Amino acid sequence: MNNVNFQEEFSSKIPALTLLSNLGYDFIPPAECELLRGNQLSKSGKSSSQVILQSVMRSFLARQHFSFASKSHLLSEDAIDKVIHELSPAMNLGLQGANEKLYNALMYGISVTEFIDGKKASMTVQLIDWKEPKNNSFHFTEEMVVQNAEGTGNRIPDIVCFVNGLPFVVIEAKRPDSNKEGKSTCFEAISQHIRNQKQGEIPHLYAFSQLLLAVNGYDGLYATCGTPEKFWAKWKEETIPEAEFVRFKNKKLESDKLDSLFAHRTRAAKDDYLSLVHAGDLTVTDQDRLIVSLLSPERLLEMVRLFVLFDKKAGKIVARYQQVFGIKAMLERIDTFDEKGAREGGVIWHTTGSGKSFTMVFLSKALIWLESLAN
Repeated sequence: MNNVNFQEEFSSKIPALTLLSNLGYDFIPPAECELLRGNQLSKSGKSSSQVILQSVMRSFLARQHFSFASKSHLLSEDAIDKVIHELSPAMNLGLQGANEKLYNALMYGISVTEFIDGKKASMTVQLIDWKEPKNNSFHFTEEMVVQNAEGTGNRIPDIVCFVNGLPFVVIEAKRPDSNKEGKSTCFEAISQHIRNQKQGEIPHLYAFSQLLLAVNGYDGLYATCGTPEKFWAKWKEETIPEAEFVRFKNKKLESDKLDSLFAHRTRAAKDDYLSLVHAGDLTVTDQDRLIVSLLSPERLLEMVRLFVLFDKKAGKIVARYQQVFGIKAMLERIDTFDEKGAREGGVIWHTTGSGKSFTMVFLSKALIWLESLAN
């Protein structure tokens, strides 16, 4: 393997990009992403602070119906404008406050008023179709140029994943070989995340973020907005079989997707990639397992909807894999009946203290969601 493959581009970023394509995300090249954000790079290279793909969100909202006077109606342009306006992050609340406010908008929708035949109609507009993931749009881009809060420069996250135009996931990718013995380069990626969330940096991007990933080709850690370095965690998958990881890793990209990913790269870069994939099956790494486990569309929506919470003392929290699969096991038992019609027993939690209390809050969210599905 030649030296270029040890660089960030080939060791971690391109594998992440190709895997996201195979998971069903649509790639948006950096220049096109600028246009979808309503931006145009200036001659100085500075970008706007706008971080949502406004046209994508507008397209989603334009398909939403509401019922009034026993008839179905589409949202008006004025109502869509109101929703878009409400999505401006309230950075005066601080990053955590702005993030929580936007999270609540994701969970509960945004209230708007329409006038139908002169009559006032109030409704709540949902930003995500949580029940039918396929009704949402999933995109990703790379090298997204974001102007800092002070307007003095840019930060460029490696990969950003969008749901209906909202930047749900930010990924920082590093090369695997570290110059600090015994220290994974994932922690360099974590440091970038933490720096970029600071007040003078690009907190307006992280105000929308739900999951943050730090990867280096071989390994990966995840967290959420405001997570200190010591709480970034590994993910251990319990339900997706290894054969599924292998399938996603080695699925050949369709020619148009391949061309899109490499159009802004050198021909040599594309040739290097093709020679690698033609040499035989690629080895699945923990970076791949992390991306498939957390970012496949259904799992991503599930994690955001059920396994994220805000605590007054701890801030924003995303569940560890033990909590996720423990809660899923309990829900399965709750929903299972024996031959006499009685529910199965529960499961015993092996966590204590704050971990146990957070687990019970996650469980409460999951039970409420299960009940809403039943209704």
